[in-house]
Amino acid sequence: MSDDTGTTTVTTDSPVAQGRSPMLEVSDLSAWYGEARVLTDVSIDVAPGEVVTLVGRNGAGKTTLLRSVMGLHRQIEGAVGLDGQDLTRRSPDARARAGIGWVPDDRGIYASLSVAENLLLPPVVHEDAWSIEKVYDFFPVLHERRDFPGTRLSGGEQQMLAMARVLRMGSRLLLLDEPSEGLAPVIVQRIGEIIREIKQQGVGVLLVEQNVTFAATVADRHYLLAQGAVVEHLGNEEFRSRRSELLTYLGM
Repeated sequence: MSDDTGTTTVTTDSPVAQGRSPMLEVSDLSAWYGEARVLTDVSIDVAPGEVVTLVGRNGAGKTTLLRSVMGLHRQIEGAVGLDGQDLTRRSPDARARAGIGWVPDDRGIYASLSVAENLLLPPVVHEDAWSIEKVYDFFPVLHERRDFPGTRLSGGEQQMLAMARVLRMGSRLLLLDEPSEGLAPVIVQRIGEIIREIKQQGVGVLLVEQNVTFAATVADRHYLLAQGAVVEHLGNEEFRSRRSELLTYLGM
């Protein structure tokens, strides 16, 4: 939360401040829907092999920020870069080829296609693409269900499939929108394990999440959004220590 002057409180260094090169750089991003401004001068970064969350109440602008990074929301000002390449004016498919993978909250599974067909349908767009064998090794349940149609998968299995699909395409930065939403606690725990395992593969993750407890188990850093602006930037240790305060703030 900000102080009485509206100044953003920053309590942890970003990769840039620590001398590390970020993968994703979002600089002074503002976004509108018509005349309504929903993001104001947002600057964030994500390093390779790092999980960063966007935390905030409904309507804070979290999903709009993800959509702006992916190029799905075009009414913006500011800059979006990946590995030093300016993507601000690039199309969503160009951003996918550059290595950004979008996993929406509805997961986007093709219900009439099998698990294997869902994985193989999208094109490989980057040299870092996972082979289908690596996907099945990493997600053994998808190998077991490879001939199942999307309609027969549980919510957790659909979430795994959505994540596996963009990794197979070659995504090096995953944009995850509420991956824990609507899932049983044991499945949420497994999704968290997968995110931590993906991180070990050097993949960056930008995660929208309202589940503070879940966010604290997977993330390295957290940006708190309120009314379309970053009001705090917290390391995970402080984020954990302020869990009760954050839950109250989020109305949870």
